[in-house]
Amino acid sequence: MSEIKVFTDGSSRGNPGPGGYGAILIFGHQRKELSAGFRKTTNNRMELMAVCVALEHIKSDKYPVTVYSDSKYVIDSITKGWVFGWVKKDFKDKKNKDLWLRYLKSHSRFKIKYVWVKGHAGHPENERCDELAVQAAIKGPHAIDAVFESEEH
Repeated sequence: MSEIKVFTDGSSRGNPGPGGYGAILIFGHQRKELSAGFRKTTNNRMELMAVCVALEHIKSDKYPVTVYSDSKYVIDSITKGWVFGWVKKDFKDKKNKDLWLRYLKSHSRFKIKYVWVKGHAGHPENERCDELAVQAAIKGPHAIDAVFESEEH
């Protein structure tokens, strides 16, 4: 059975500071790379943004999806069910509510498996996602992470 593989990474230069995400979607022989930079954000926001954007780019829900990420924040929040508890408490004292709600819209569309990969350990797609994220953070163009900046961290 075919599956869609999603590799993601996020980066920020300072926390908060300029940041970016990178994602790679692979289905059979098809490969798509995504990235964007933001003028002020955090690493965790970019890690989660990468997953959100990647899932939103998947057009079909007919295939299982495997998400590979080096972010324990993202992987543990989902696989350990924390995010579902945060929803019940309306994200009281939790950050990134906007992105978690965005993620949950995609979560319900797919059968998703999550795999944590060690960052900077030579995994080719993870390394490429890191390159995309860092380039986006440094070179831009830099979009405005409006929710983050309005919360004035």
